Amino acid sequence: MGLERQPTYSQLIAELNAGNVKSLILVPERREVVALFNNGSEFTIPILLNDQQILRSAESSGTPLTVKDLSATRAQAGIAANLTIILMIVIGLTFLLKRSVSVANRAIGFSKSQPRLKSQDQMNIRFEDVAGVKEAAEELNEVVTFLLKPESLLKLGAKIPRGVLLVGPPGTGKTLLAKAIAGEAGVPFFSIAGSEFVELFVGVGASRVRDLFSQAKQKSPCIIFIDEIDAVGRQRGAGIGGGNDEREQTLNQLLTEMDGFADNSGVVVIAATNRPDVLDSALMRPGRFDRRISVSLPDRKGRTEILSVHARSRPLAPEVSLNDWAIKTPGFSGAELENLLNEAAILTARYNNKLIENIHIEQALERVTIGLPSSALQDSSRKRLIAYHEIGHALLASLLPHADKVDKVTLLPRTNGIAGFTRFWPDEDVVDSGLLTKGYLFNRLIVALGGRAAEIIIFGENEITQGASGDLESATKIAREMVTRFGFSQLGPVSLESTSSEVFLGRDLIQARRGYSETTGQAVDEQVKHLLLTAMDRAMKLLSPRRKIMDQLVEALIEEETLHSERFLALAGL
Repeated sequence: MGLERQPTYSQLIAELNAGNVKSLILVPERREVVALFNNGSEFTIPILLNDQQILRSAESSGTPLTVKDLSATRAQAGIAANLTIILMIVIGLTFLLKRSVSVANRAIGFSKSQPRLKSQDQMNIRFEDVAGVKEAAEELNEVVTFLLKPESLLKLGAKIPRGVLLVGPPGTGKTLLAKAIAGEAGVPFFSIAGSEFVELFVGVGASRVRDLFSQAKQKSPCIIFIDEIDAVGRQRGAGIGGGNDEREQTLNQLLTEMDGFADNSGVVVIAATNRPDVLDSALMRPGRFDRRISVSLPDRKGRTEILSVHARSRPLAPEVSLNDWAIKTPGFSGAELENLLNEAAILTARYNNKLIENIHIEQALERVTIGLPSSALQDSSRKRLIAYHEIGHALLASLLPHADKVDKVTLLPRTNGIAGFTRFWPDEDVVDSGLLTKGYLFNRLIVALGGRAAEIIIFGENEITQGASGDLESATKIAREMVTRFGFSQLGPVSLESTSSEVFLGRDLIQARRGYSETTGQAVDEQVKHLLLTAMDRAMKLLSPRRKIMDQLVEALIEEETLHSERFLALAGL
C-alpha cells in the first residue's frame, strides 16, 4: 500500500501496524517523525511530546527507528551566529575608527594654511610683461635687488623691507606686479587670498597665519603675496556691536609674524588692496608694510603699452593704431584693455576673418561699455525724437572749446535699454594732466543738458520726455561736486563733502552725516541749481540759432543711423 498525500497521525499508526513503513526517523526537539514507506514515499508527520505510542507501534511492527539529536547542530548554529555578530562588531568598530582618524586629520589640517606655491621655474613673468605701471615697477625693482643681492645693502646698514602694500583700483596689475617680482628675483612665490585665513571658529585663522610663515621660512628667501588683504586686515574694534573675534585674532597673529619677536628674515610680504582706508593702522606702520606703492589707472601712454603687450599674441590688421584706441579708452584698467582685445578677437573669429580690424575693436568697445546691439528702431516719431536728443549733445560738444570731441552719434539701440548714444573722445590735455578745470566741467554740464535743450527747442516744453533722466543725474552730480568739493561756486574755496561715500563697518555711520549746517545745505542746493540753470540757458542760446543745422543733422542721422566724427563735422560745417 502507498500513500499519495500527507498521512495523519492515525494513518501513520495504522500503516506501522500493517508493516507498510520501511523506517522511521524520530526528531524529539521538533516533535516530528520522518516516515519512509515501502513504496519509496516519505512524509514528515507531527507527533506528541514524549510520544510512546509511536515507539510501541514501531517496536511491535519491527520497523527500524532512528532518533536524531539536533543539539550538536544547534550548538554549531549558535557558534556561527555568535561569530557573525562578533565579525559585524569588529567591522563596525574598524569603520568608526577610520572615520574618527579622518576627522582628526581634517581637524589638524583645518588649521593648516593652503597657499599656492610656485617655484622659480614656474615664475616666467617679468617686469617687461607688466606695462602701464612704470613708476610702480621702478620702486619694486629695489625689492628685487634686496632679494638678489642683500649683502650690498646690509653693508650700508639697510634692512630688507618686511612688506610692500600695492594700492590701486581693481584690474590695474597689482597681482601681476607681485608675480613679476618673484620672476625677476627667482625666488619661491606663495600666494593666498585674505579671505582664506578667516573661518567660523576662533583661532583657526591665526593658526593658518603661523603655518604660512613657517612654510615660507623654510623656503627663504621667498615672497608671500596676500591678495585682498582688507578681508583680514580691517581695523580692529570697528563695527556696530564690536569687531569680529576671529578676524581680529588673525590680524593680531599677522602683525606678530611680520614684526614680532620671531625672525622672518628673507620673507617679503606683498599685499594688494583697493581699500587702503579700512586697513588697521598697526598693519600700515613701518616695520610691517614699509612701502606703500600706488598702482593707478594707466595714462594714454600706459594704455598704448598695455595694448601692445596684449597684441603680441593677436594678429592685428596694419591699419589698426593702438595709440588711437588708447585715446578712446580713458579710465580703462589693464584688465579691461585685455578684455577689449579679447572681445575683438572673438568677434573676428565669429566673422571668419584672419586679422583683427578697427571695426572689430570698435564693436568690442561698444559691447563692453554700452552693451550688445539690439534691433533697429521702427517707430519713426520716437526715432526722430531720439535723433534730436543725441544731435543736441553732439552739436554742443563740437561748438564748445575744450570740450570732449565727438567720436560718433548713433541711433542703433542696445539691449540694456539705451535707444541711442553719443560717444566722445576725452580732451587729451585733460587726460594727460589729470586736472579738471572749472571751464571744462561747466562745458560738460552744457553738453549733458544738450539733449533736453534740443527737445525743448524742437518739441516745446510740454513734449519733453524722461529720456534725459540719466543726463540730469550726471549733470547734477557734476554740479554738486563743483560746489561741495572743488570750490567752483559763489560759496568760495570750501570743501564740504569728502570723496568717500561708503560706510565701513559702522565706523563712518555717524560721520556719514553732512558736516555743515542746514543753512549751508540750502546754499549748496541753490548753487547747484544755479549752475544747472546757467548751463541749460547756455545750451539753449547755442542751439536755438542753429535749428536748420540740427534739422540737417537729424535727417542724415535717421537715414544713416550712425554718423562718425568726420561725417558729423562735415554736415555741421565745423
